[in-house]
Amino acid sequence: VQLQASGGGLVQPGGTLRLSCVVSGFSLDSYVIGWFRQVPGKEREGVSYIRSSDSRTFYADSVKGRFTISRDNAVNTVYLQMNALKPEDTAVYYCAADSVPKRLGSWYSARLYDYWGQGTQVTVSS
Repeated sequence: VQLQASGGGLVQPGGTLRLSCVVSGFSLDSYVIGWFRQVPGKEREGVSYIRSSDSRTFYADSVKGRFTISRDNAVNTVYLQMNALKPEDTAVYYCAADSVPKRLGSWYSARLYDYWGQGTQVTVSS
């Protein structure tokens, strides 16, 4: 099982980025995917989640209305469209996978995911 995150970069406040998470070794149909972010000295924070069975999605309050998670099973890829970016969105973003669907009260817990990608840096700065 491998996950490869990409698409990070430097963007000005108000700008957009689209992160991609390409998965291999398993089918997206059977796994849930979460996007997390982390800044130095802080715990990894859940950003968004998508469930395989029905594409149910969850978002952190801090990104609701600005970020959109989606998946394309045909190319085994999950996307995180990030709009209206703010300096506080600056972090290393990770995608993670697990075979067990999560609930509203637990999807953001990093310890519940077995597989992780390597991370991609997002920097929002003028």
